[in-house]
Amino acid sequence: MAKSRLIGSYPVIGIRPTIDGRRGALDVRGSLEEQTMNMAKSVKELYEANLKYSNGEPVKVVIADSTIGRVGEAAACADKFRHEGVDITVTVTPCWCYGAETMDMDPQTIKAVWGFNATERPGAVYLASVLATHAQKGLPAFGIYGHEVLDADDTVMPEDVKEKMLRFGRAAVAVATMRNKSWLQIGSVTMGIGGSIIDPDFIESYLGMRVESVDEVEIIRRMTEGIYDHEEFDRAMKWAKENCTIGFDKNPPELQMTEEQKEEQFEFVVKMAVIIQELMNGCDKLDPKFSEEAIGHNALAAGFQGQRQWTDFYPNGDFAEAMLNTSFDWNGAREPYILATENDVLNGLGMLFMKLLTGRAQMFADVRTYWSANAVKRVTGYDLEGVAKENDGIIHLINSGACCLDASGVVKDENGNGVMKEWWNVTEEDQKAIMKATTWNAADNGYFRGGGFSSRFETRATMPATMIRLNLVKGLGPVLQIAEGWTVELPEDVSDTLWKRTDYTWPCTWFVPRCDGKDGAFKTAYDVMNNWGANHGAISYGHIGADLITMCSMLRIPVCMHNVPEADVFRPAAWNAFGMDKEGADFRACKNYGPLYK
Repeated sequence: MAKSRLIGSYPVIGIRPTIDGRRGALDVRGSLEEQTMNMAKSVKELYEANLKYSNGEPVKVVIADSTIGRVGEAAACADKFRHEGVDITVTVTPCWCYGAETMDMDPQTIKAVWGFNATERPGAVYLASVLATHAQKGLPAFGIYGHEVLDADDTVMPEDVKEKMLRFGRAAVAVATMRNKSWLQIGSVTMGIGGSIIDPDFIESYLGMRVESVDEVEIIRRMTEGIYDHEEFDRAMKWAKENCTIGFDKNPPELQMTEEQKEEQFEFVVKMAVIIQELMNGCDKLDPKFSEEAIGHNALAAGFQGQRQWTDFYPNGDFAEAMLNTSFDWNGAREPYILATENDVLNGLGMLFMKLLTGRAQMFADVRTYWSANAVKRVTGYDLEGVAKENDGIIHLINSGACCLDASGVVKDENGNGVMKEWWNVTEEDQKAIMKATTWNAADNGYFRGGGFSSRFETRATMPATMIRLNLVKGLGPVLQIAEGWTVELPEDVSDTLWKRTDYTWPCTWFVPRCDGKDGAFKTAYDVMNNWGANHGAISYGHIGADLITMCSMLRIPVCMHNVPEADVFRPAAWNAFGMDKEGADFRACKNYGPLYK
Protein backbone atom coordinates (compact mmCIF):
# COMPACT_ATOMS: atom_id res chain seq x y z
CA MET A 1 0.00 0.00 0.00
CA ALA A 2 2.67 2.52 1.01
CA LYS A 3 6.37 2.62 1.65
CA SER A 4 7.22 2.68 5.33
CA ARG A 5 8.41 6.05 6.57
CA LEU A 6 10.56 4.33 9.18
CA ILE A 7 13.87 2.52 9.32
CA GLY A 8 13.45 -1.09 10.38
CA SER A 9 11.25 -3.93 9.21
CA TYR A 10 7.73 -4.65 10.41
CA PRO A 11 7.18 -7.53 12.87
CA VAL A 12 6.61 -11.01 11.48
CA ILE A 13 4.26 -13.60 12.99
CA GLY A 14 5.59 -17.16 13.20
CA ILE A 15 3.29 -20.18 13.45
CA ARG A 16 4.62 -23.20 15.37
CA PRO A 17 2.72 -26.46 14.68
CA THR A 18 3.59 -28.79 17.58
CA ILE A 19 2.85 -32.50 17.51
CA ASP A 20 3.02 -35.74 19.48
CA GLY A 21 6.51 -36.99 18.64
CA ARG A 22 5.80 -40.72 19.06
CA ARG A 23 6.30 -42.93 16.05
CA GLY A 24 6.31 -46.70 16.68
CA ALA A 25 4.10 -49.29 15.08
CA LEU A 26 0.98 -47.12 15.16
CA ASP A 27 2.88 -44.03 13.99
CA VAL A 28 1.04 -41.57 16.24
CA ARG A 29 2.95 -38.65 14.80
CA GLY A 30 2.30 -39.62 11.21
CA SER A 31 -1.43 -39.79 11.82
CA LEU A 32 -1.44 -36.18 13.05
CA GLU A 33 0.86 -34.46 10.54
CA GLU A 34 -1.80 -33.24 8.14
CA GLN A 35 -4.23 -32.05 10.81
CA THR A 36 -1.52 -30.21 12.72
CA MET A 37 -0.11 -28.45 9.68
CA ASN A 38 -3.61 -27.51 8.51
CA MET A 39 -4.20 -25.76 11.83
CA ALA A 40 -1.05 -23.70 11.21
CA LYS A 41 -2.18 -22.85 7.69
CA SER A 42 -5.62 -21.75 8.94
CA VAL A 43 -4.03 -19.27 11.36
CA LYS A 44 -1.75 -17.95 8.62
CA GLU A 45 -4.73 -17.41 6.31
CA LEU A 46 -6.73 -15.70 9.06
CA TYR A 47 -3.96 -13.25 9.83
CA GLU A 48 -3.04 -12.47 6.25
CA ALA A 49 -6.70 -11.75 5.41
CA ASN A 50 -7.46 -9.58 8.46
CA LEU A 51 -4.33 -7.94 9.88
CA LYS A 52 -2.41 -5.06 8.36
CA TYR A 53 0.65 -3.08 9.33
CA SER A 54 0.22 0.65 9.89
CA ASN A 55 1.30 1.29 6.27
CA GLY A 56 -1.65 -0.77 5.03
CA GLU A 57 0.22 -3.88 3.93
CA PRO A 58 -0.95 -7.34 5.09
CA VAL A 59 1.09 -8.79 7.92
CA LYS A 60 3.78 -11.27 7.02
CA VAL A 61 3.24 -14.75 8.47
CA VAL A 62 5.63 -17.69 8.28
CA ILE A 63 5.20 -21.32 9.34
CA ALA A 64 7.90 -23.61 10.69
CA ASP A 65 9.33 -25.89 8.00
CA SER A 66 8.01 -28.97 9.79
CA THR A 67 5.83 -29.89 12.71
CA ILE A 68 7.64 -29.73 16.06
CA GLY A 69 7.72 -32.97 18.02
CA ARG A 70 11.06 -32.83 19.82
CA VAL A 71 13.58 -30.22 20.87
CA GLY A 72 15.68 -30.47 17.71
CA GLU A 73 12.73 -29.37 15.63
CA ALA A 74 11.97 -26.59 18.10
CA ALA A 75 15.55 -25.38 17.64
CA ALA A 76 15.24 -25.52 13.86
CA CYS A 77 12.04 -23.48 14.05
CA ALA A 78 13.70 -20.90 16.31
CA ASP A 79 16.61 -20.60 13.88
CA LYS A 80 14.28 -20.03 10.94
CA PHE A 81 12.27 -17.47 12.88
CA ARG A 82 15.42 -15.52 13.80
CA HIS A 83 16.32 -15.23 10.14
CA GLU A 84 12.76 -14.24 9.22
CA GLY A 85 12.56 -11.52 11.88
CA VAL A 86 9.76 -13.16 13.85
CA ASP A 87 8.65 -11.16 16.92
CA ILE A 88 5.34 -12.95 17.57
CA THR A 89 4.65 -16.68 17.77
CA VAL A 90 1.45 -18.72 17.79
CA THR A 91 1.84 -22.38 18.75
CA VAL A 92 -0.97 -24.64 17.50
CA THR A 93 -1.74 -28.28 18.13
CA PRO A 94 -4.64 -30.77 18.06
CA CYS A 95 -2.90 -33.24 20.36
CA TRP A 96 -0.63 -33.95 23.28
CA CYS A 97 2.97 -32.80 22.82
CA TYR A 98 6.09 -32.69 24.97
CA GLY A 99 5.62 -29.21 26.45
CA ALA A 100 9.04 -28.05 27.61
CA GLU A 101 10.65 -29.60 24.49
CA THR A 102 8.31 -28.01 21.96
CA MET A 103 7.49 -24.61 23.50
CA ASP A 104 8.82 -21.23 22.35
CA MET A 105 11.66 -20.39 24.76
CA ASP A 106 12.64 -17.02 23.25
CA PRO A 107 12.13 -14.42 26.02
CA GLN A 108 11.67 -11.62 23.45
CA THR A 109 8.78 -13.06 21.43
CA ILE A 110 5.12 -12.39 22.24
CA LYS A 111 3.43 -15.77 22.58
CA ALA A 112 0.06 -17.48 22.20
CA VAL A 113 -0.91 -21.15 22.19
CA TRP A 114 -4.03 -22.66 20.57
CA GLY A 115 -5.00 -26.10 21.82
CA PHE A 116 -7.70 -27.72 19.69
CA ASN A 117 -10.77 -28.64 21.76
CA ALA A 118 -11.60 -32.19 20.70
CA THR A 119 -11.80 -35.56 22.46
CA GLU A 120 -9.96 -37.76 19.98
CA ARG A 121 -6.59 -36.30 21.04
CA PRO A 122 -5.80 -34.25 24.17
CA GLY A 123 -4.97 -30.89 22.59
CA ALA A 124 -6.54 -29.17 25.58
CA VAL A 125 -4.33 -31.18 27.92
CA TYR A 126 -1.22 -29.99 26.09
CA LEU A 127 -2.53 -26.41 26.20
CA ALA A 128 -2.95 -26.55 29.98
CA SER A 129 0.40 -28.25 30.45
CA VAL A 130 2.44 -25.94 28.26
CA LEU A 131 0.79 -22.80 29.67
CA ALA A 132 1.75 -23.99 33.15
CA THR A 133 5.30 -24.48 31.91
CA HIS A 134 5.33 -20.98 30.42
CA ALA A 135 4.21 -19.58 33.77
CA GLN A 136 6.80 -21.63 35.64
CA LYS A 137 9.58 -20.30 33.41
CA GLY A 138 8.40 -16.67 33.54
CA LEU A 139 7.40 -16.58 29.87
CA PRO A 140 3.74 -15.41 29.83
CA ALA A 141 1.66 -16.78 26.96
CA PHE A 142 -1.95 -16.27 25.88
CA GLY A 143 -4.05 -19.42 25.92
CA ILE A 144 -6.65 -19.93 23.19
CA TYR A 145 -9.19 -22.66 23.93
CA GLY A 146 -12.44 -22.90 21.98
CA HIS A 147 -15.71 -23.12 23.90
CA GLU A 148 -17.24 -26.03 21.96
CA VAL A 149 -15.92 -29.58 21.52
CA LEU A 150 -15.11 -30.22 17.85
CA ASP A 151 -14.61 -33.35 15.80
CA ALA A 152 -11.09 -34.27 14.81
CA ASP A 153 -11.80 -33.64 11.13
CA ASP A 154 -13.34 -30.14 11.66
CA THR A 155 -11.42 -27.67 9.53
CA VAL A 156 -13.35 -24.45 10.17
CA MET A 157 -11.90 -22.30 12.95
CA PRO A 158 -14.60 -21.52 15.56
CA GLU A 159 -15.67 -17.89 15.86
CA ASP A 160 -14.57 -17.56 19.49
CA VAL A 161 -11.12 -18.85 18.55
CA LYS A 162 -10.94 -16.39 15.65
CA GLU A 163 -11.85 -13.51 17.95
CA LYS A 164 -9.08 -14.31 20.43
CA MET A 165 -6.60 -15.07 17.66
CA LEU A 166 -7.24 -11.70 15.99
CA ARG A 167 -7.22 -9.80 19.28
CA PHE A 168 -3.86 -11.32 20.13
CA GLY A 169 -2.52 -10.64 16.64
CA ARG A 170 -3.62 -7.00 16.48
CA ALA A 171 -2.17 -6.23 19.88
CA ALA A 172 1.08 -8.12 19.31
CA VAL A 173 1.75 -6.45 15.94
CA ALA A 174 1.12 -3.04 17.53
CA VAL A 175 3.50 -3.78 20.41
CA ALA A 176 6.26 -5.15 18.20
CA THR A 177 5.95 -2.28 15.70
CA MET A 178 7.10 0.17 18.37
CA ARG A 179 10.39 -1.63 19.02
CA ASN A 180 13.51 0.34 18.11
CA LYS A 181 11.57 3.37 16.89
CA SER A 182 11.69 6.88 18.39
CA TRP A 183 9.53 9.42 20.14
CA LEU A 184 10.64 12.89 19.03
CA GLN A 185 9.97 15.80 21.34
CA ILE A 186 10.22 19.19 19.67
CA GLY A 187 10.75 21.52 22.58
CA SER A 188 10.13 20.49 26.16
CA VAL A 189 7.59 20.99 28.95
CA THR A 190 4.45 22.96 28.10
CA MET A 191 3.00 25.24 30.77
CA GLY A 192 3.93 22.79 33.54
CA ILE A 193 1.80 19.96 32.12
CA GLY A 194 2.92 16.68 33.71
CA GLY A 195 2.23 14.70 30.56
CA SER A 196 4.88 16.68 28.69
CA ILE A 197 7.55 15.95 31.30
CA ILE A 198 9.15 13.16 29.33
CA ASP A 199 10.37 9.99 31.10
CA PRO A 200 12.91 8.27 28.83
CA ASP A 201 13.18 5.23 31.12
CA PHE A 202 9.46 4.50 30.77
CA ILE A 203 9.58 4.77 26.99
CA GLU A 204 12.72 2.63 26.75
CA SER A 205 11.78 -0.03 29.31
CA TYR A 206 8.10 -0.49 28.54
CA LEU A 207 7.86 0.28 24.82
CA GLY A 208 11.33 -0.51 23.50
CA MET A 209 11.52 2.97 21.95
CA ARG A 210 14.11 5.70 22.33
CA VAL A 211 13.62 9.39 23.02
CA GLU A 212 14.94 12.00 20.59
CA SER A 213 14.85 15.72 21.37
CA VAL A 214 15.31 18.88 19.32
CA ASP A 215 14.73 22.46 20.33
CA GLU A 216 11.91 24.35 18.64
CA VAL A 217 14.47 26.75 17.20
CA GLU A 218 15.44 23.94 14.80
CA ILE A 219 12.23 24.69 12.88
CA ILE A 220 13.27 28.34 12.52
CA ARG A 221 16.79 27.34 11.47
CA ARG A 222 15.43 25.12 8.73
CA MET A 223 13.05 27.83 7.54
CA THR A 224 15.78 30.47 7.56
CA GLU A 225 18.40 28.35 5.80
CA GLY A 226 15.98 26.68 3.40
CA ILE A 227 16.51 23.18 4.82
CA TYR A 228 13.34 21.54 3.57
CA ASP A 229 11.96 19.99 0.42
CA HIS A 230 10.93 23.06 -1.57
CA GLU A 231 8.89 21.10 -4.09
CA GLU A 232 7.00 19.45 -1.23
CA PHE A 233 6.29 22.84 0.33
CA ASP A 234 5.09 24.29 -2.98
CA ARG A 235 2.75 21.33 -3.43
CA ALA A 236 1.49 21.68 0.16
CA MET A 237 0.96 25.41 -0.22
CA LYS A 238 -0.94 25.08 -3.49
CA TRP A 239 -3.20 22.39 -1.97
CA ALA A 240 -3.77 24.39 1.22
CA LYS A 241 -4.82 27.53 -0.68
CA GLU A 242 -7.26 25.49 -2.76
CA ASN A 243 -8.72 23.38 0.05
CA CYS A 244 -8.45 25.27 3.34
CA THR A 245 -11.30 27.65 4.09
CA ILE A 246 -10.32 30.62 6.26
CA GLY A 247 -12.94 31.19 8.96
CA PHE A 248 -13.98 34.15 11.06
CA ASP A 249 -11.57 36.08 13.27
CA LYS A 250 -12.82 36.19 16.88
CA ASN A 251 -10.22 38.73 18.05
CA PRO A 252 -11.13 42.35 18.78
CA PRO A 253 -10.54 44.48 15.66
CA GLU A 254 -7.60 46.27 17.22
CA LEU A 255 -5.83 42.93 17.86
CA GLN A 256 -6.50 41.35 14.49
CA MET A 257 -3.68 40.73 12.05
CA THR A 258 -3.85 42.38 8.65
CA GLU A 259 -4.73 40.24 5.64
CA GLU A 260 -1.09 40.44 4.52
CA GLN A 261 0.08 39.24 7.93
CA LYS A 262 -2.42 36.39 7.88
CA GLU A 263 -1.23 35.29 4.46
CA GLU A 264 2.37 35.27 5.68
CA GLN A 265 1.35 33.31 8.77
CA PHE A 266 -0.55 30.78 6.69
CA GLU A 267 2.57 30.08 4.64
CA PHE A 268 4.54 29.82 7.88
CA VAL A 269 2.26 27.16 9.42
CA VAL A 270 2.16 25.11 6.22
CA LYS A 271 5.95 25.17 6.10
CA MET A 272 6.00 24.06 9.75
CA ALA A 273 4.02 20.96 8.80
CA VAL A 274 6.49 20.05 6.05
CA ILE A 275 9.50 20.56 8.30
CA ILE A 276 8.07 18.57 11.20
CA GLN A 277 7.45 15.64 8.84
CA GLU A 278 11.08 15.80 7.79
CA LEU A 279 12.29 16.07 11.37
CA MET A 280 10.39 12.90 12.19
CA ASN A 281 11.28 10.72 9.24
CA GLY A 282 13.94 12.47 7.21
CA CYS A 283 13.86 13.52 3.57
CA ASP A 284 15.97 12.14 0.72
CA LYS A 285 15.27 15.19 -1.47
CA LEU A 286 17.22 17.78 0.52
CA ASP A 287 20.24 19.50 -0.97
CA PRO A 288 23.24 17.14 -0.50
CA LYS A 289 24.93 19.70 1.74
CA PHE A 290 22.16 18.96 4.26
CA SER A 291 22.84 15.23 4.36
CA GLU A 292 22.79 15.22 8.16
CA GLU A 293 19.32 16.75 8.34
CA ALA A 294 18.11 14.34 5.64
CA ILE A 295 18.44 11.38 8.02
CA GLY A 296 15.62 12.38 10.38
CA HIS A 297 14.91 10.87 13.80
CA ASN A 298 13.07 7.64 12.84
CA ALA A 299 10.15 8.91 14.88
CA LEU A 300 7.04 6.78 15.10
CA ALA A 301 5.41 9.65 16.99
CA ALA A 302 6.26 13.15 18.15
CA GLY A 303 5.15 16.04 20.31
CA PHE A 304 5.39 19.80 19.75
CA GLN A 305 5.74 22.06 22.80
CA GLY A 306 4.34 25.28 21.36
CA GLN A 307 3.02 27.05 24.40
CA ARG A 308 4.29 29.35 25.54
CA GLN A 309 7.83 30.09 24.47
CA TRP A 310 6.94 29.44 20.83
CA THR A 311 3.37 30.73 20.64
CA ASP A 312 4.10 34.01 22.43
CA PHE A 313 6.23 34.95 19.42
CA TYR A 314 5.56 32.61 16.46
CA PRO A 315 2.33 31.32 14.87
CA ASN A 316 0.94 28.29 16.68
CA GLY A 317 1.37 24.66 15.63
CA ASP A 318 -2.30 23.79 15.19
CA PHE A 319 -2.19 23.45 11.40
CA ALA A 320 0.81 21.12 11.53
CA GLU A 321 -0.70 19.07 14.35
CA ALA A 322 -4.15 18.78 12.82
CA MET A 323 -2.97 17.98 9.28
CA LEU A 324 -0.28 15.49 10.29
CA ASN A 325 -2.73 13.68 12.61
CA THR A 326 -5.24 13.44 9.75
CA SER A 327 -5.45 10.49 7.34
CA PHE A 328 -4.52 12.56 4.28
CA ASP A 329 -2.68 15.69 3.23
CA TRP A 330 -1.60 17.45 0.03
CA ASN A 331 -0.36 14.10 -1.34
CA GLY A 332 -3.69 12.36 -0.77
CA ALA A 333 -4.49 9.53 1.63
CA ARG A 334 -1.50 8.44 3.70
CA GLU A 335 -0.75 6.86 7.05
CA PRO A 336 -1.57 9.38 9.79
CA TYR A 337 1.31 10.76 11.79
CA ILE A 338 1.07 11.06 15.56
CA LEU A 339 1.90 14.60 16.67
CA ALA A 340 0.81 15.50 20.19
CA THR A 341 0.01 19.09 21.00
CA GLU A 342 1.74 20.64 24.03
CA ASN A 343 4.27 17.79 23.76
CA ASP A 344 1.94 15.65 25.91
CA VAL A 345 3.90 12.48 25.35
CA LEU A 346 1.56 10.38 27.47
CA ASN A 347 -1.45 11.39 25.40
CA GLY A 348 0.56 11.03 22.20
CA LEU A 349 1.53 7.48 23.15
CA GLY A 350 -2.14 6.71 23.78
CA MET A 351 -2.87 7.97 20.27
CA LEU A 352 -0.03 5.81 18.96
CA PHE A 353 -1.37 2.68 20.66
CA MET A 354 -4.75 3.13 19.03
CA LYS A 355 -3.45 4.08 15.59
CA LEU A 356 -1.36 0.92 15.48
CA LEU A 357 -4.39 -1.15 16.53
CA THR A 358 -6.83 0.39 14.07
CA GLY A 359 -5.04 2.06 11.14
CA ARG A 360 -7.19 5.15 11.76
CA ALA A 361 -6.45 8.79 12.53
CA GLN A 362 -6.68 9.70 16.22
CA MET A 363 -8.25 12.53 18.16
CA PHE A 364 -6.36 14.66 20.69
CA ALA A 365 -8.56 16.68 23.02
CA ASP A 366 -8.90 18.36 26.35
CA VAL A 367 -11.36 16.47 28.53
CA ARG A 368 -12.80 19.89 29.13
CA THR A 369 -16.23 19.96 30.75
CA TYR A 370 -18.93 17.61 32.05
CA TRP A 371 -22.47 18.77 31.32
CA SER A 372 -25.24 17.06 33.30
CA ALA A 373 -28.71 16.71 31.83
CA ASN A 374 -29.91 19.29 34.36
CA ALA A 375 -27.19 21.77 33.45
CA VAL A 376 -27.92 21.42 29.72
CA LYS A 377 -31.61 21.94 30.41
CA ARG A 378 -30.93 25.01 32.57
CA VAL A 379 -28.66 26.69 30.02
CA THR A 380 -30.40 25.72 26.76
CA GLY A 381 -33.87 24.45 27.62
CA TYR A 382 -33.04 21.18 25.85
CA ASP A 383 -33.62 17.71 27.29
CA LEU A 384 -30.80 15.32 26.47
CA GLU A 385 -31.88 12.27 24.52
CA GLY A 386 -30.65 8.75 23.77
CA VAL A 387 -27.32 7.64 25.19
CA ALA A 388 -26.67 11.15 26.57
CA LYS A 389 -29.80 10.88 28.69
CA GLU A 390 -29.19 7.24 29.64
CA ASN A 391 -25.69 8.04 30.94
CA ASP A 392 -26.70 11.34 32.58
CA GLY A 393 -24.68 13.81 30.63
CA ILE A 394 -22.02 14.60 28.06
CA ILE A 395 -18.33 15.43 28.16
CA HIS A 396 -17.03 18.27 26.00
CA LEU A 397 -13.88 17.28 24.13
CA ILE A 398 -12.20 20.38 22.74
CA ASN A 399 -8.66 21.56 22.08
CA SER A 400 -7.11 24.40 20.12
CA GLY A 401 -6.76 22.46 16.88
CA ALA A 402 -4.57 19.35 17.16
CA CYS A 403 -7.44 16.92 16.59
CA CYS A 404 -7.46 14.97 13.33
CA LEU A 405 -9.90 16.39 10.81
CA ASP A 406 -11.42 12.92 10.28
CA ALA A 407 -13.22 13.50 13.59
CA SER A 408 -15.70 15.83 11.88
CA GLY A 409 -17.73 12.67 11.23
CA VAL A 410 -18.85 13.80 7.78
CA VAL A 411 -17.53 10.67 6.06
CA LYS A 412 -20.23 8.00 5.84
CA ASP A 413 -20.15 4.23 5.65
CA GLU A 414 -22.30 2.11 3.31
CA ASN A 415 -25.26 2.53 5.68
CA GLY A 416 -24.99 6.31 5.91
CA ASN A 417 -23.47 6.32 9.39
CA GLY A 418 -20.65 8.66 10.35
CA VAL A 419 -17.29 6.91 10.35
CA MET A 420 -13.57 7.52 10.68
CA LYS A 421 -12.11 5.13 8.13
CA GLU A 422 -8.85 3.21 8.09
CA TRP A 423 -6.55 5.55 6.20
CA TRP A 424 -6.17 3.20 3.23
CA ASN A 425 -9.95 3.35 2.66
CA VAL A 426 -10.16 7.15 2.64
CA THR A 427 -11.25 8.32 -0.82
CA GLU A 428 -10.81 11.65 -2.59
CA GLU A 429 -14.51 12.32 -1.99
CA ASP A 430 -13.98 11.69 1.72
CA GLN A 431 -11.09 14.13 1.78
CA LYS A 432 -13.12 16.84 0.07
CA ALA A 433 -16.01 16.37 2.51
CA ILE A 434 -13.68 16.63 5.50
CA MET A 435 -11.99 19.78 4.22
CA LYS A 436 -15.38 21.32 3.40
CA ALA A 437 -16.49 20.72 7.01
CA THR A 438 -13.37 22.42 8.42
CA THR A 439 -12.45 26.08 8.65
CA TRP A 440 -9.15 27.60 9.70
CA ASN A 441 -9.78 30.45 12.08
CA ALA A 442 -7.33 33.07 13.21
CA ALA A 443 -5.86 32.00 16.52
CA ASP A 444 -7.06 33.49 19.77
CA ASN A 445 -4.46 36.17 20.40
CA GLY A 446 -5.04 35.90 24.15
CA TYR A 447 -3.75 32.33 24.04
CA PHE A 448 -1.44 32.69 21.06
CA ARG A 449 0.21 36.09 20.92
CA GLY A 450 2.18 35.02 17.86
CA GLY A 451 -0.97 34.31 15.89
CA GLY A 452 -1.53 31.34 13.65
CA PHE A 453 -4.66 29.36 12.82
CA SER A 454 -6.86 26.86 14.62
CA SER A 455 -8.85 24.20 12.84
CA ARG A 456 -12.57 24.40 13.55
CA PHE A 457 -15.25 21.76 13.05
CA GLU A 458 -17.97 20.02 15.02
CA THR A 459 -18.36 16.25 15.17
CA ARG A 460 -21.78 15.99 13.57
CA ALA A 461 -22.30 12.24 13.91
CA THR A 462 -23.04 9.54 16.43
CA MET A 463 -20.05 7.20 16.29
CA PRO A 464 -18.67 4.49 18.59
CA ALA A 465 -15.54 5.83 20.26
CA THR A 466 -12.95 4.84 22.85
CA MET A 467 -11.21 7.46 25.00
CA ILE A 468 -8.02 6.54 26.86
CA ARG A 469 -5.37 8.14 29.03
CA LEU A 470 -1.92 6.86 29.89
CA ASN A 471 -0.62 8.17 33.22
CA LEU A 472 2.57 7.75 35.23
CA VAL A 473 2.16 7.39 39.00
CA LYS A 474 5.22 7.68 41.24
CA GLY A 475 5.86 4.39 43.04
CA LEU A 476 3.43 2.54 40.79
CA GLY A 477 4.52 3.25 37.23
CA PRO A 478 2.33 3.52 34.13
CA VAL A 479 -1.42 2.87 34.18
CA LEU A 480 -4.08 3.17 31.49
CA GLN A 481 -7.69 4.36 31.65
CA ILE A 482 -10.26 3.28 29.04
CA ALA A 483 -13.76 4.64 28.48
CA GLU A 484 -15.81 3.25 25.61
CA GLY A 485 -18.77 5.33 24.49
CA TRP A 486 -20.09 7.42 21.63
CA THR A 487 -19.72 10.80 20.03
CA VAL A 488 -23.17 12.40 19.90
CA GLU A 489 -24.74 15.10 17.78
CA LEU A 490 -26.68 17.84 19.57
CA PRO A 491 -29.15 20.22 17.92
CA GLU A 492 -27.14 23.03 16.37
CA ASP A 493 -28.50 25.79 18.59
CA VAL A 494 -27.90 23.71 21.73
CA SER A 495 -24.36 22.84 20.70
CA ASP A 496 -23.58 26.46 19.83
CA THR A 497 -24.85 27.72 23.19
CA LEU A 498 -22.64 25.29 25.11
CA TRP A 499 -19.70 25.63 22.73
CA LYS A 500 -19.65 29.43 22.97
CA ARG A 501 -19.05 29.20 26.71
CA THR A 502 -15.50 28.15 25.80
CA ASP A 503 -13.53 28.78 22.60
CA TYR A 504 -15.88 28.77 19.61
CA THR A 505 -13.01 28.51 17.12
CA TRP A 506 -11.75 25.09 18.22
CA PRO A 507 -12.81 21.57 17.17
CA CYS A 508 -15.84 20.45 19.18
CA THR A 509 -16.87 16.89 20.06
CA TRP A 510 -19.58 15.79 22.48
CA PHE A 511 -18.72 12.43 24.05
CA VAL A 512 -20.85 10.09 26.14
CA PRO A 513 -19.09 7.24 27.98
CA ARG A 514 -21.00 3.97 28.41
CA CYS A 515 -22.01 3.78 32.08
CA ASP A 516 -23.70 1.13 34.19
CA GLY A 517 -25.38 3.15 36.95
CA LYS A 518 -23.48 1.25 39.63
CA ASP A 519 -21.18 2.81 42.18
CA GLY A 520 -17.72 3.43 40.79
CA ALA A 521 -15.96 5.25 37.98
CA PHE A 522 -18.68 4.37 35.44
CA LYS A 523 -21.82 5.19 37.41
CA THR A 524 -22.53 8.23 35.20
CA ALA A 525 -20.68 10.42 32.73
CA TYR A 526 -19.88 12.70 35.68
CA ASP A 527 -18.05 9.88 37.45
CA VAL A 528 -15.95 9.17 34.37
CA MET A 529 -14.95 12.84 34.21
CA ASN A 530 -14.35 12.94 37.97
CA ASN A 531 -12.07 9.89 37.82
CA TRP A 532 -10.14 10.88 34.70
CA GLY A 533 -6.44 11.04 35.39
CA ALA A 534 -5.34 14.09 33.40
CA ASN A 535 -6.53 17.09 31.40
CA HIS A 536 -6.14 15.36 28.02
CA GLY A 537 -7.59 12.29 26.37
CA ALA A 538 -6.78 10.30 23.24
CA ILE A 539 -9.86 9.17 21.32
CA SER A 540 -10.27 6.55 18.61
CA TYR A 541 -13.16 5.53 16.42
CA GLY A 542 -14.72 2.24 17.50
CA HIS A 543 -15.02 0.23 20.70
CA ILE A 544 -11.47 -1.09 20.98
CA GLY A 545 -11.07 -1.32 24.75
CA ALA A 546 -10.64 -5.09 24.72
CA ASP A 547 -7.75 -4.85 22.24
CA LEU A 548 -6.15 -2.17 24.42
CA ILE A 549 -6.40 -4.37 27.52
CA THR A 550 -4.68 -7.21 25.66
CA MET A 551 -2.02 -4.85 24.35
CA CYS A 552 -1.35 -3.38 27.78
CA SER A 553 -0.87 -6.82 29.31
CA MET A 554 1.85 -7.45 26.72
CA LEU A 555 3.51 -4.17 27.69
CA ARG A 556 3.00 -4.85 31.45
CA ILE A 557 0.93 -1.68 31.82
CA PRO A 558 -1.99 -2.31 34.21
CA VAL A 559 -5.42 -0.96 33.32
CA CYS A 560 -6.76 0.98 36.30
CA MET A 561 -10.18 1.93 34.93
CA HIS A 562 -12.28 0.50 32.10
CA ASN A 563 -15.84 -0.33 31.05
CA VAL A 564 -15.04 -3.31 28.80
CA PRO A 565 -17.30 -6.36 29.37
CA GLU A 566 -15.49 -8.95 31.47
CA ALA A 567 -16.08 -11.66 28.86
CA ASP A 568 -13.95 -9.68 26.37
CA VAL A 569 -10.93 -9.27 28.67
CA PHE A 570 -8.06 -11.36 27.25
CA ARG A 571 -4.72 -11.47 29.04
CA PRO A 572 -1.91 -14.05 29.32
CA ALA A 573 -2.92 -17.26 31.10
CA ALA A 574 -0.44 -16.62 33.92
CA TRP A 575 -2.56 -13.63 35.04
CA ASN A 576 -5.05 -16.19 36.44
CA ALA A 577 -2.50 -17.14 39.10
CA PHE A 578 -2.50 -13.66 40.62
CA GLY A 579 -5.98 -13.72 42.15
CA MET A 580 -9.63 -13.94 41.19
CA ASP A 581 -10.25 -10.19 40.87
CA LYS A 582 -9.15 -9.47 37.32
CA GLU A 583 -8.03 -5.87 37.81
CA GLY A 584 -6.06 -6.58 40.97
CA ALA A 585 -4.50 -9.59 39.27
CA ASP A 586 -3.49 -7.36 36.38
CA PHE A 587 -1.62 -5.00 38.71
CA ARG A 588 0.11 -7.85 40.51
CA ALA A 589 1.10 -9.65 37.32
CA CYS A 590 2.44 -6.50 35.67
CA LYS A 591 4.53 -5.76 38.76
CA ASN A 592 5.79 -9.35 38.93
CA TYR A 593 6.93 -9.54 35.30
CA GLY A 594 8.03 -5.93 35.02
CA PRO A 595 8.67 -3.89 31.87
CA LEU A 596 9.04 -5.85 28.65
CA TYR A 597 12.51 -4.41 27.95
CA LYS A 598 13.87 -4.10 31.48
